Amino acid sequence: MARRVPLPVRDGLGPTRIRMPEYSPFGTVLEYLVARFPQDESRLRYKLNAREVVDADGQALTENSPLVPRSDIYLYRDPPVEPVVPFPIEIVHHDENILVIDKPHFLATMPRGAYIARSALVLLRRRFDLPELSPAHRLDRLTAGVLVFTVRPDVRRAYQELFAERAVTKIYDAVARYDPDLEFPRTVRSRMIKERGVLRAEEVPGEPNAETFLELSEHDGRHGMYTLHPKTGRTHQLRLHMNSLGIPIMGDNFYPDFYDVAGDDYSNPLRLLARSISFRDPFTGRERTFVSNRKLELPTRA
Repeated sequence: MARRVPLPVRDGLGPTRIRMPEYSPFGTVLEYLVARFPQDESRLRYKLNAREVVDADGQALTENSPLVPRSDIYLYRDPPVEPVVPFPIEIVHHDENILVIDKPHFLATMPRGAYIARSALVLLRRRFDLPELSPAHRLDRLTAGVLVFTVRPDVRRAYQELFAERAVTKIYDAVARYDPDLEFPRTVRSRMIKERGVLRAEEVPGEPNAETFLELSEHDGRHGMYTLHPKTGRTHQLRLHMNSLGIPIMGDNFYPDFYDVAGDDYSNPLRLLARSISFRDPFTGRERTFVSNRKLELPTRA
């Protein structure tokens, strides 16, 4: 059973959970928090006095509340100053169960890292006043295209299970170098791992757990437009499988080699687009297909 969060979503953001240490020289929660976040001492005292820091039962803590080893506390974090992604979120579909968007490149799906309030989830919660909105699946920040959110908690599991059970047909477009020696269509299978805290995924020896069917849709002799049909949904799967063929996706700063890109540099987007998603709706039984209005193009010849 999922842990009950004792504070509601506020202004599109859920509260942060902080686990108290098992062993600590500090006698109070405040002492521990100040030692961990010394630059935030004044804000932490303010939040405690405003009764905005609570325990797992929702009881407000004070500056004198004792530290209980391995207990959880909850508080609202102050939203950071973030870059504004200057591309609109287009709405593809909205009903009582789901909200489907056409996500632009560079917009994070979920709050993470440098993108918290400026993630698609938080922006949409605020825009539509939907505090319970939750993604049914995810797209990388650098990938554009169709992204499905669930509107209410009571329908969330049914839609998320469609993706977990591979009952969703996803089609992607990608632009990469054209190699006349590669034959298409073809299927790529490999074993992929993505370690927590490590930016890049990698392919390793072993039984395949990732599969993609690839087609070459068109080419101009230098670059090709590829249609990708992932059979599995591993992190960075399409980017790795294209790279494994020696034709990394244009604009990919992770594969084959990582290079840093400034957070406000939108000049060279990853040429990967989630073009469409299809599935049988778990509540109506009706086949549903959602298609992106965005288009990828082959580079113009100089």
